Amino acid sequence: MASHFTRSNSRTPVILALAGYSAIIISLTMLKAFFVIGLLWVPENQRVRGLSLVPLNDLWESASLFTQVFGYGGNFAFFVPFGVVVYLLCRRIGLTSLFGAGFSLLIELSQFIFQLGFSDIDDFLFNTIGAAAGACIAAWAGPRAQWLWVSLAAVLVVVFAVLVVLGPRLGDPDRVAEVNAASCTFKLGSPLFT
Repeated sequence: MASHFTRSNSRTPVILALAGYSAIIISLTMLKAFFVIGLLWVPENQRVRGLSLVPLNDLWESASLFTQVFGYGGNFAFFVPFGVVVYLLCRRIGLTSLFGAGFSLLIELSQFIFQLGFSDIDDFLFNTIGAAAGACIAAWAGPRAQWLWVSLAAVLVVVFAVLVVLGPRLGDPDRVAEVNAASCTFKLGSPLFT
């Protein structure tokens, strides 16, 4: 009986970490119309509905490398902590990957149905790969690193909460410069934006 209590008691911080990080994911994918962090986005522009079912479309359609790196890399990195924490609960890479795919699919469908963002097959693919990578990292690190992963998730939740509270006060609208991908130069020693 004592081992059951200890096992369930040690799962509580992991469950809380998963709930907190899942709230961050939901906030940054579907709820940006309702809050702001500095000048990262305009809430009024977030109530959109779009759908892209062509995999890796940004590789040939995007006008900027930033879109590809931020879109593909960002979605991948966004779900790595999710995969780590889910793995701590189920201890199986395949199940963690499936759970990441299901959560990502739920987000993409909700964005489309409720007009809360742009639904993209690439988001689904890279979120799923990120969750799988997180599971592999957690499996490689072993169970002794659980406190580290839970602590990092807690720090991310606290940082996100502080950013949301400070949201409108972050950034100076008068210092925002319009960036056009066509005006970028990539020569060594010269400014990046001209």
